Amino acid sequence: MQKKFERIVDWVNAEIQDGALARGDRLPSENELMERFGVSRQTVRRALEELAENGLVEGRRGSGTYVTVNTRRHKDEEVRIAVMLTCVDTYIFPSIIKGIESALTPEGCTMQIVMTDNAVEKERMLLKEFIRTRSVDGIIAETVKSGLPNPNLKLYMELENLGIPVLFVNSFYKDLDIPHVSMDDRMAGYLAARHLVECGHRRIGGIFKSDDGQGHLRYAGYMEALMEKDIKVRGGQVIWTDTEEMRGMEEDGARFLKRLKGCTACVCYNDETAYKLVRICQTAGKCVPDDLSIVGIDNSALAQFCSVPLTSFENPAEELGKTAAEMMTGRILRNEKMESREFEPQLVMRSSVRVVHEI
Repeated sequence: MQKKFERIVDWVNAEIQDGALARGDRLPSENELMERFGVSRQTVRRALEELAENGLVEGRRGSGTYVTVNTRRHKDEEVRIAVMLTCVDTYIFPSIIKGIESALTPEGCTMQIVMTDNAVEKERMLLKEFIRTRSVDGIIAETVKSGLPNPNLKLYMELENLGIPVLFVNSFYKDLDIPHVSMDDRMAGYLAARHLVECGHRRIGGIFKSDDGQGHLRYAGYMEALMEKDIKVRGGQVIWTDTEEMRGMEEDGARFLKRLKGCTACVCYNDETAYKLVRICQTAGKCVPDDLSIVGIDNSALAQFCSVPLTSFENPAEELGKTAAEMMTGRILRNEKMESREFEPQLVMRSSVRVVHEI
């Protein structure tokens, strides 16, 4: 004979399968369920516990009980993961996508790639569309200009409230309590500066990205490494640049060299910055590493194929993508908890740093 609480469980399951209840929808209150099925509050709570254990519903304090993300309208409906990146065809992003795909395919999940072009307006448009259509089961997102205030943060929280989980990859918004998978960017800046110190450098400049949270963290690590060795940090030899300025960095090469005058080494925000700084030096008749030692971050193809192969710190982009996808599918398919994970960068030594013996 069917137990009373099982009638409620079966009814909720049927409502989900029929589409009457979609992910993110609120279930009737305990009082409403008591009245509908003519049962006690204890029976209703037993049913909700059973549904929660099966990953079908989740309670939200002060708000009620909601259908969770891993319930779809039909059992045979595909799990669709949106991958929202700033760009897709350059730098480390192909590796991130490769890693994501390697984890989604075995789970039978599909990937929808969208690009923000690192524009807040386009990020907003895409997020609103996901909210309107509820067409994806989860979102793996790279942040847009995370070093600046962003008006779209409420949209990410709205997605979470709808039962569509979000996971940040490669970077994150510090003002959101949403997990991320990334390299430890503070550690990257710290290790880059420390490596130059260990090679005898004391006059170490830096170039960092101002509109990117990664740039802020890498700068913090750079400062920590220098102050740890009581090395004076000259503010004029730290250069801040934004996304637009970085694109035209070589055209403004004289400004960068003027700011780095007197430095024997420079920590660069990433390999792209380091690659362009090498070209600026060569155009000005300066030799890397004899006149200026340069360290990049990410260990991308640019580091390997630069005219002066760059010493850099490995950003395990493919592993980031794979880990993010595994966490997302675990959340959607098995109701597993997602927690932030940061990978420690590894030094890859090449030709762009020389050992010096400064007084």
